[in-house]
Amino acid sequence: MKKKCALMSLAVAAIIIMFGFPTIISDNQSLAWLACDDSGVVDKTSGEAFTVKITFKNTGKTGGTWSVNIAFEGEAWTWTGTSQNLTLKPCHKKTLAWNGNVPEDTPIDSMARLIVYYDDSFEPLDWWIHVIDGAELTITSSTVE
Repeated sequence: MKKKCALMSLAVAAIIIMFGFPTIISDNQSLAWLACDDSGVVDKTSGEAFTVKITFKNTGKTGGTWSVNIAFEGEAWTWTGTSQNLTLKPCHKKTLAWNGNVPEDTPIDSMARLIVYYDDSFEPLDWWIHVIDGAELTITSSTVE
């Protein structure tokens, strides 16, 4: 009887893992704006386009208006978006989007971090663009006779 109960518990745990794990993964992927993984590092080539989407919420008790802008800032390169005005009533949300390109002269293997600027404040986010080489050599087969 104990064996039967243990096997049943193991089967239930396996079912929960099988159906729960993909749900967790898909939820995390829906939060990512363009990442290939959950690390917050996005690989791009020099000159490649990107899109940044950020959802803002007014957590205050009155309506407000902010001037919002973003930038990718690193030691080797920077990119700055166009400033946007954001007006929100209390508890309301709005998503702003910026489109840009990694600068053409960006050094390979350099990185820049996403920074959000609003009014007199700024907040670094955990998103980075890592510049990779556009050409990549891969060995697909080989023989020795």
